[in-house]
Amino acid sequence: MDFPTPLPNNPAENGDPGLTDRQVNQIEALGAITEKGSRHSIHCLTIVGQIEGHMTLPPQNKATSYEHVLPQLAAIEESPEIEGLLILLNTMGGDVEAGLAIAEIICSMRKPTVSLVLGGGHSIGVPLAVAADISFIVPSAAMTIHPVRMNGLVIGVPQTYYYFEKVQERIIRFVTCNSKISAEKYRELMLKTGELTTDIGSLIYGEEAVSLGLIDRLGGLSDALDALHQMIDENRAKKRAQLKKYFRRAKKADQEK
Repeated sequence: MDFPTPLPNNPAENGDPGLTDRQVNQIEALGAITEKGSRHSIHCLTIVGQIEGHMTLPPQNKATSYEHVLPQLAAIEESPEIEGLLILLNTMGGDVEAGLAIAEIICSMRKPTVSLVLGGGHSIGVPLAVAADISFIVPSAAMTIHPVRMNGLVIGVPQTYYYFEKVQERIIRFVTCNSKISAEKYRELMLKTGELTTDIGSLIYGEEAVSLGLIDRLGGLSDALDALHQMIDENRAKKRAQLKKYFRRAKKADQEK
């Protein structure tokens, strides 16, 4: 007897129980997955390695390309099936323009977003972490805060330093607007000397990041998911209340005719 060929959405036979072939391909290609659990449909996006900007990094570098992340975020925002976004961060930093572009889109999303810093959220990874509605960090994770750096030709004129200062102010403004840390304290951490052996700046860990107001909460994956589910439930309740209000108004208008 001939048996029917399994459908493409059956769990993949690759040692990952519960994952479909499509989900495995999605993880391998984009480092992301959409999982519809018993409560809500959540998209998980990973930002790892170095943030790749306008210049392509060498193939041996682990990198996150902004041209892959930006359309994903736009699709997540427009998708009626996805109710929330979980961002897993383990990045050494990278291109400032690309990192800020990703952070600005995350910050402007209407859907609930939660970030979780694992391992490290260094340099431009700081704005990416605070861009979400709620940010988490595990106790062992680290975050490096330092001034803007540039590779390649640097012209030694006052305008160059003025440009660096303007870029740093953009980062400081974004971080302080999306976290509880003050601009003065963040600038102090950025320009601190005597802590990093080959750089100016500060290295802070999980508990310190929370106590400074840079990150909202200390916790792991389950804590981040619980917070995201709670925000989705609150969004659903608001939508139901708005629908009830709309129908009451419509019913009242019909009665008055």
